[in-house]
Amino acid sequence: MHAFRSALSRWLMPLLTILAIAACGGGGGDSTPATGTGSGTGTTGTTGTPAAPVLRSIAVSAATVTTTVGSTLQLAATGTYDNGTTSALTSGVTWAGDGTQVAVSGTGLATARAAGAGTATATVGTVSGSLGLTVRGPYVAVATGHNHSVALKTDGSLWAWGWNRSGQLGDGTTTDRIAPVRVGTVNTWTAVAVGEFHTVALRSDGTLWAWGANLNGQLGDGTFIDRASPVRVTDKADFKAIAAGVAHTLAIKKDGSLWAWGRNFSGQVGDGTTIDRSAPVRIIAQSVDWLNVAAGAGHTVARRKDGALWAWGENAKGQLGLGTTTRVLVPTKLASTSAWAAVSAGGEHTLGVRSDGALFAWGANAAGQLGLGTATNALAPAQVGLSTDWMVIAAGGAHSVAIQSDGTLWTWGSNSDGQLGDGGVAAPTVPAKIGSVANWTAMSAGALGTFGLRADGTLWTWGRNAEGQQGHGSPPAPITSPTNLP
Repeated sequence: MHAFRSALSRWLMPLLTILAIAACGGGGGDSTPATGTGSGTGTTGTTGTPAAPVLRSIAVSAATVTTTVGSTLQLAATGTYDNGTTSALTSGVTWAGDGTQVAVSGTGLATARAAGAGTATATVGTVSGSLGLTVRGPYVAVATGHNHSVALKTDGSLWAWGWNRSGQLGDGTTTDRIAPVRVGTVNTWTAVAVGEFHTVALRSDGTLWAWGANLNGQLGDGTFIDRASPVRVTDKADFKAIAAGVAHTLAIKKDGSLWAWGRNFSGQVGDGTTIDRSAPVRIIAQSVDWLNVAAGAGHTVARRKDGALWAWGENAKGQLGLGTTTRVLVPTKLASTSAWAAVSAGGEHTLGVRSDGALFAWGANAAGQLGLGTATNALAPAQVGLSTDWMVIAAGGAHSVAIQSDGTLWTWGSNSDGQLGDGGVAAPTVPAKIGSVANWTAMSAGALGTFGLRADGTLWTWGRNAEGQQGHGSPPAPITSPTNLP
């Protein structure tokens, strides 16, 4: 028996040794563990190596979510993975815009195309993320005169169009333009005013510039020479407000002093004479409390800090509001003891908003431009209706435009070229609401045309277009309803 066990032991030991070596993988096998390829957060292979994280969502971001038409905005995409980590996505991203408001390049650079609510989207494989963008129109101010118009954009650039026979567009030529052209390369313009054939504007450094017709010295550069490009008015850099009449110009300095120059046949300059002035002259030397000023065809109206209105110049239709038709050569205070909040001077009529929101009008009224329901001139301020929620006013050649506190637009008076924007040529003698839009913020009324800004920064135009003053590059037919100028 013992002999049998010894023999069995000698036979099994080699076999067990071979089996043990095989179980350990032997000496000739690959000992590197396998790499898992599955998804999820589990491990793969025999040694527990983590799987590659899986992208679960994408967040799109930018420095701001509000931009303006024509501007660009760099977008960024950040991925969130199934293991809770996040990482910037710099490659393999497909970008797309909504096709209307926003376009996006392959590098994530968004370009704003049109005002409105836009969307930018980043996609990696089947995972996408989007960012909502608000695109505003590019305009912040507009001024229109007889046959030309000028607008200020958010980037501080100035654009002009229409008649240019006297260089009033400021583009260095006397070529008429039916679409906007840029005025030089400066990006620091802050305000603009337009006369019949001349333009005046302010820069952010307080300097004052003018161009166009200069027959009456309305450019204020000390000459009577027309200018096709902006020329500086005096060497001072302390102006804060401007106004332009048919051929005279006014400005208020930061110290509250009032200055005027240009045509003075009716005393509209206000220096007590009827002599044209080719350089700024100070009006009432001791006064330093002027807030704003408005210039009509041949008259001027200004407001002081106490809310009182003062007027001077032509007064044949009672446009000074003094109760007479006699012109005056120096600023004369209106009899009203009310505090005024705003004033606008038109061809031969004037509009004013009292501090309580009531609207008043005076002067010429042959076309119903006073809004009183009659065609009778008013020699003193007369209230227009009973509403007390008027905010913005603009007096044109023989029509009037106003915005109420709810953002609605109202027009009345002459409508020969569709300047009221009601789609026709009827001439209401009381304020009539235009459309249902309730986001109007600013207005400019010219001789036969009207321009308006909405809260989204878009610019809208209507009225006479024979000289291309609407800026649409379209045929010269009048535009009778508000039309967007991109």
